[in-house]
Amino acid sequence: MTFDRIDLKILDILQRDATVPVARIADQVGLSQTPCWKRIQKHEEAGVIRARVALLDPDALGLSLTAFVMVEAFEHTAEWRREFLAVTEALEPVRHIYRLAGTHDFMLRVVVADMPAFDAFYETLTSKARLRGVSSVFALEQVKGSTALPLSDLIANSS
Repeated sequence: MTFDRIDLKILDILQRDATVPVARIADQVGLSQTPCWKRIQKHEEAGVIRARVALLDPDALGLSLTAFVMVEAFEHTAEWRREFLAVTEALEPVRHIYRLAGTHDFMLRVVVADMPAFDAFYETLTSKARLRGVSSVFALEQVKGSTALPLSDLIANSS
């Protein structure tokens, strides 16, 4: 799928605040409402816009501990990978799963209330998944966080 400057501007606005009315988006990108809405619908149908969500403050909800769990595969087979992903995708504290190149095979971003909750998560993970090694690091503070993708260079270079 190709994106022109208007598409990228629409996507940038929506990724920063999905509640912006179509009329305001249309004004900002120089379109009337109907063509703007059709572009948004096209991006939703294509899967470029995956969801429109509310971002919650984990601290306000008592989910103050973020851990990054580095996993070494028990074996490097498609069957092990399917089993591992089935286990980790079913664990609610797992927010992101990344497959890595290097010393570790996967990294999980885990969000829980506190260390006892992490310990319970860790026990569940290690009892259900065959793992060669696991190491975890804990975030002391989130210094920067954004869900927005860096589109400014794409916008500047688009026609």
